[in-house]
Amino acid sequence: MTDLIGQAVQTLKSGHLVGIPTETVYGLAADAANPIAINKIFATKGRPTGHPLIVHIAKPVLEKLNQEEKYAAWEKQLALWARDVPSEALLLAEAFWPGPLTMILPKAKNVLSEITGGQETVGIRCPNHPVALELLRRFDGGLAAPSANKFGHISPTTAEHVQDEFPGLLVLDGGACEVGIESTIVDLSRLDTVGPTILRPGAISQEQIHEVLSATLNLITPLEVRSITTSTQATPRVSGSLSAHYAPKTKLVLYRDDMSLNNDVIKQAKKIAWVHLDDGKKLVDKSVSAYIEFIIPNNPVELAKALYATLRSLDKSDYDLILFQAPPLGSEWDAVRDRLSRAAVGSGLI
Repeated sequence: MTDLIGQAVQTLKSGHLVGIPTETVYGLAADAANPIAINKIFATKGRPTGHPLIVHIAKPVLEKLNQEEKYAAWEKQLALWARDVPSEALLLAEAFWPGPLTMILPKAKNVLSEITGGQETVGIRCPNHPVALELLRRFDGGLAAPSANKFGHISPTTAEHVQDEFPGLLVLDGGACEVGIESTIVDLSRLDTVGPTILRPGAISQEQIHEVLSATLNLITPLEVRSITTSTQATPRVSGSLSAHYAPKTKLVLYRDDMSLNNDVIKQAKKIAWVHLDDGKKLVDKSVSAYIEFIIPNNPVELAKALYATLRSLDKSDYDLILFQAPPLGSEWDAVRDRLSRAAVGSGLI
């Protein structure tokens, strides 16, 4: 793997793309300081050029440092890409990085507009995967790395998924992704007006972010971390925020226990993949007959890890329809529910 990482470093420095593992999903990486390389990401993925990218940065050397020195080390890393780095960003970096959290911050002057989609903000994260961290250390720069798949399709969680999407691409195989869905995105660019805002749910929860910021800042009134419910002109555009995303080519319907399945789309399907939680329930609607049953974990962490691989596997089969049980309500299911809802819209059905 060491030689392959060295090859990947040279490939990236030459302005080409590399598939890289992270703990969330595999990324399609390019030198974040090279506009030609960045444009290759958009062309290869078929991604709209106004859709911003996330910059992945290396972990600083933190061993033997005291708490204040650790904050200073993170600030130095962030200041390469962001200006006026707030204390909230340093607290979250120290608490959750390396890890599945992206922070939206005011961009530094040198950050390419191709990365930000023309906005004055930039998304930054430090991934928690040994291969990605070693690559970033040796590359000695930031890497723009959206998910390594065609735009709008199911994100890849293995090297094989990436190679299926982009034959011939150099891919560093780091095994199956541990988290399995994209990072939480928290907006810290409007702290003085709206406060920290979750723009995309992920493995790092709103409650965890709230706990770190409230406790460490020692506020008399607990700090509120908002989840975005409606998009406004002032809300930064971020990765994965479109209503249609993460979609299989096969039509996907999300169903609830109280929803009638007696509709034309379902009745006309000759072969249905019925995917439901391991909760002991059975599909009792008599209008659905020609289905094959798939049981998935009744646990948000385990389901997130298996979600994209499950959808990709079903997409390779000859099903006419994927009938997928909607996840339960509750904040712990927010991230999985978000991805499935966008996948249903992206597949052409809600």
